[in-house]
Amino acid sequence: MDVSSGYREEKLVRGVVAEIYRIITQPWVMMEICGGQTHAILQYGLEQLLPPEVELVHGPGCPVCVTPLELIDKALAIASQPGVIFTSYGDMLRVPGSDGDLFSIRAGGGQVRVVYSPLDAVRIAQENPQKQVVFFAIGFETTAPANAASVLQAQALGLKNYSVLVSQVCVPPAMHAILGSPGSRVQGFLAAGHVCAVMGYWQYPSIAQKYRVPIVVTGFEPLDLANGILMTVRQLEAGQIQVENAYPRAVTFEGNRSAQAMIDRVFQPCDRNWRGIGMIPVSGLGLRQAFADYDAERRFDVGAIQTRESAVCIAGEILQGLKKPPQCPAFGKLCTPQNPLGATMVSSEGACSAYYRYGKKGA
Repeated sequence: MDVSSGYREEKLVRGVVAEIYRIITQPWVMMEICGGQTHAILQYGLEQLLPPEVELVHGPGCPVCVTPLELIDKALAIASQPGVIFTSYGDMLRVPGSDGDLFSIRAGGGQVRVVYSPLDAVRIAQENPQKQVVFFAIGFETTAPANAASVLQAQALGLKNYSVLVSQVCVPPAMHAILGSPGSRVQGFLAAGHVCAVMGYWQYPSIAQKYRVPIVVTGFEPLDLANGILMTVRQLEAGQIQVENAYPRAVTFEGNRSAQAMIDRVFQPCDRNWRGIGMIPVSGLGLRQAFADYDAERRFDVGAIQTRESAVCIAGEILQGLKKPPQCPAFGKLCTPQNPLGATMVSSEGACSAYYRYGKKGA
């Protein structure tokens, strides 16, 4: 039985939308921070159901999209070396670097493998002791526990041929960066339910109060999103500033303390570049010194690689909610899923790929 089917029931969604129509009196701009939410909104036509006063803008919550160009280039440099098996999630293979992508490295004979978990990469390292196995550890707090677990498992197994190229980023600093930007139009936030399932939402009340913006933790099905938007509109119309949870079946205020402890054991906060956005202070996670032997940047001496973003791609403005994909002159023309200029067109959670996939190629 598909337990999510009830959350896609059209009648229930339309009932929630009718309530939004009933209470809304003025325009409001809100941001769904997660790319998975963006895809669901477009896939199920939620934007078309909502009143015109609700404007949804799309945030930077796509881990593939925000992985900085220099780390893509570092991945290419490592994967090109003999004796290396480079492992990654499938979306990363086609993200363009300065000169090619991981798929082109594999097509040229490099050992680039798609895995579904970092623990798969640890197993590959066990099976190939003569090779150096690297896992591209990207993602938000959602992936951090598994990435940390892979390092701990490699340490427990005594593996000397496993390392991680880390591009872990965190949601709250990105929210600070977006809301603190002079050009920000965001008046309400739909927070990412899967991140909050790990981290809870205890970090969010201070953000809501500092920027006077309501935050509602929201899931990924149409009914979840409609309820999250309704709760946000209610707050905005009433002049309230609160953090609410519209996803209680998966999220608690405290989050998963065991997962948080594992993250804290292996990683420490660090500054991190976000692709298209730039440096956000203390917005990433890097390996603690105790686990420096598992740092692929050190092992392969690629820390000095510097890069420059394409002047054509406006992914940075899209990721900050300042523009939407159809406003890019390259969208659907120079930039397509078959020939992407930026990660937002490649990723299964990217806003550009969502607009292209769900029929907004020329909107």
